[in-house]
Amino acid sequence: MDPATLGGIAFAFSMVLLSIFLEGSSPMSVVLPAPMILVIGGTIGAGLASTTLKDFLHAFKTLKDWVTFKRPDLDTTVEVVVGLADRARREGLLSLEDAARTVENPFLRSGLQAAIDGTDPDDLREMLEDRIASKKAQDKSTAKVFNNMGGYAPTIGIIGTVVSLVHVLENLSNPDELGHMIAAAFVATLWGLLSANLVWLPLGARVNRASELEAAHMELAVEGLLAIQSGANPRLVGQRLRSLMPPGSEPPAEGKAGKKAAA
Repeated sequence: MDPATLGGIAFAFSMVLLSIFLEGSSPMSVVLPAPMILVIGGTIGAGLASTTLKDFLHAFKTLKDWVTFKRPDLDTTVEVVVGLADRARREGLLSLEDAARTVENPFLRSGLQAAIDGTDPDDLREMLEDRIASKKAQDKSTAKVFNNMGGYAPTIGIIGTVVSLVHVLENLSNPDELGHMIAAAFVATLWGLLSANLVWLPLGARVNRASELEAAHMELAVEGLLAIQSGANPRLVGQRLRSLMPPGSEPPAEGKAGKKAAA
């Protein structure tokens, strides 16, 4: 799991709490049920209104997967593909029937099975690229749900402040309570800004980035599968796939691919 999002949100909120303490105040001064209910509930309602029910539910259903997202291991995928290419070159594509069942990556496994079943290379590429495009579209709609909520939250916070200020104006005859009531009125704006910039927008950015990494991993797998199907030289396959990897990725140690192929 990549802890960046959870760690980042926790760190950001801890800095907010620290600033409250340094100001000599108490965290309970901003933990007020009414403005929090308005901001959180209003944001969720506005987010639901801006999309379809299916997309909204899917976004929250998959939220745990995005937060606990693990960066794809491109090195391991290259090793597996090179090993499969070596075995296919020596024993033929049909010899990978058993190996296909042990491949952990579901996208690579299904694509390899399609190649073994004799799918035309052009059709195979089109089929796999369509799956990638479909996933990108679904991930984009998920990110949009969180980004929309991040856009609505500050404005809903202002609405909460206006509602509270109306209550303040109704009680001008009680000057002893005005200070507390005005301070409480601005808590809604605070929660609107906090939830937008420390929760919703970071989650939307997380989904976008994780989706980019997964799509790049899938695209690398496509090139590897097509190379396996064409019977390309395993060494050239490895060089080709490593050239598609982002800078800084370490190439797999020599000999690993051969060991995987022999397994």
